[in-house]
Amino acid sequence: MNDLSGAAGYLLEAGMLKRARRSGWWIAGVRDPESIAEHSWRAAMTGMVIASLEGADPSRTAMLLVLHDTPETRIGDIPKIGRDYLTATDAASVVADQTAACPDRVKATVHDAIAEFEAGETPEAICAKDADKLECLIQAVEYRHQGVTTVQPWIDSSLAALQTETARSLARELLEAEPLAWEQTREAK
Repeated sequence: MNDLSGAAGYLLEAGMLKRARRSGWWIAGVRDPESIAEHSWRAAMTGMVIASLEGADPSRTAMLLVLHDTPETRIGDIPKIGRDYLTATDAASVVADQTAACPDRVKATVHDAIAEFEAGETPEAICAKDADKLECLIQAVEYRHQGVTTVQPWIDSSLAALQTETARSLARELLEAEPLAWEQTREAK
């Protein structure tokens, strides 16, 4: 059996995403914003839905999204405004360092997924990019429902970035939806 200490280290490092907060929401005034892992989880769910409806591979799309923010364990979640002032190392370089001690198959899996997501050219990557933006919109809708009144720029930038008709249609539905409507359906039975 391969030495799995590098893979174990990678999994422990990925756990940082459960504790690291999405920093852009602090700018909007959210006191306890979602973690990067929470974002990635719902982005993966969103990507699975979009890919299913767009005819892309839902499993591949979800995997791209589970991994897409893993470089942030080392460079942090740089808000959009911060990117104008900082130069971060590219995701491929971060991933190469993160997975250096991993078995070759793990290295290749993670590297290929990050490269595919970053290139944004395959149907799965296009769906994943849309899901990443759409999840931000969903979170903004939820924060707005909770009384945060400063999230419109996040909604607008997310809408502007969507490429697929499925994502644009979902966005229209989400903007009109009541975030807790799902809970009220049990009362109707």
